[in-house]
Amino acid sequence: MRLLAIANMVTEGNRLADVGCDHGYLSIYLVSKKKVPSAIAMDVRPGPLSRARENISRYGLEDYIETRLSDGLMKMEPGEGDSLVIAGMGGPLMERILNDGVKVREGFQELILQPQSDLPHFRHFLAEIGWEIVSEEMIKEDGKFYPMMKAVRNEFGKKISYTEEEAWFGPLLLRECHPVLKEYLLREAAIREKILAGLLSAPSESAKARLAEVKEEMELIKSALKRYESI
Repeated sequence: MRLLAIANMVTEGNRLADVGCDHGYLSIYLVSKKKVPSAIAMDVRPGPLSRARENISRYGLEDYIETRLSDGLMKMEPGEGDSLVIAGMGGPLMERILNDGVKVREGFQELILQPQSDLPHFRHFLAEIGWEIVSEEMIKEDGKFYPMMKAVRNEFGKKISYTEEEAWFGPLLLRECHPVLKEYLLREAAIREKILAGLLSAPSESAKARLAEVKEEMELIKSALKRYESI
């Protein structure tokens, strides 16, 4: 389900670059469905890349999917791909990959991203480097929530910024009152309630500081949930 959701965000006819390709399933799916004409599947780990090569060979797609052992975008040149997918890793690592490969990054038409942590900071980061979120999705798979986004370069120089609520939960997910986001918000509210109950009885200064943080997070969650009251 997660792979399909990411695949649906890729623009048809674009050349794909998949960073952190794991076993190569995304490239295989998109090429075999003829949604993309070619793909470069990259991973920093030799083991998964070897399995990706085996899978690509099994489907007879060696002429269409190239594999590269690469730390992020280090083994790519600007203009070699149109759609960049980075999925299944933490926000700080994805930020590092996009910063280290800035020249290659700016050669893509779109970024399809699925960060697994630090989403508020990561969304602000995208805005700061001039990429605007134009599509978002969230799915629940095996009890875990996976937010994903498509960003395109801001060609017109307009200032992109997100409120803290948008940065935390996704500007388009909030606007659309996405049903899976609501389930996620309710879960996060329940988690914060338990944390608050434990912190209220803790006397330490660090507990007091964390208490203030959790209260702020709870207010953001409540504000986001209010959007669902009228639907």
